[in-house]
Amino acid sequence: MAKPKYTKKFNGRKWPPLFPGTLIKRYKRFLADVKLKDGTLVNDGVASFPDALTARGLKHVTALETLFDSGHRCFMFYLIQRMDAKVFKPADHIDPEYGKGLRHAVLGGVEILVYDVSIDQKGIKLNRKIPCQL
Repeated sequence: MAKPKYTKKFNGRKWPPLFPGTLIKRYKRFLADVKLKDGTLVNDGVASFPDALTARGLKHVTALETLFDSGHRCFMFYLIQRMDAKVFKPADHIDPEYGKGLRHAVLGGVEILVYDVSIDQKGIKLNRKIPCQL
């Protein structure tokens, strides 16, 4: 495997670039933690998470922030299991504490990845990266 080029600098640290589908393979040599959340809540092209109050979800965000502080690269990965999302936003109208916690974690170094899926008669697969608006 080719040696990764360090192109992203965040909080004074250099990180190898992230390529969809190769996260586990690429980061065996690096400390990286990923928390996956999936959702189907989309209104007028805006995908949101959570779709209900989630103290547990906020706990996961806070845990990633703590791991980042100890030197890990941390990601919240939102998988939108629909094909009509154009942008992702936290669902502040459902759980404002989760949205506040997510914004705090991002300011603290946690990275967000949002992807939708492609669904057809053959199956479901990872499709495209969706922009995130905090």
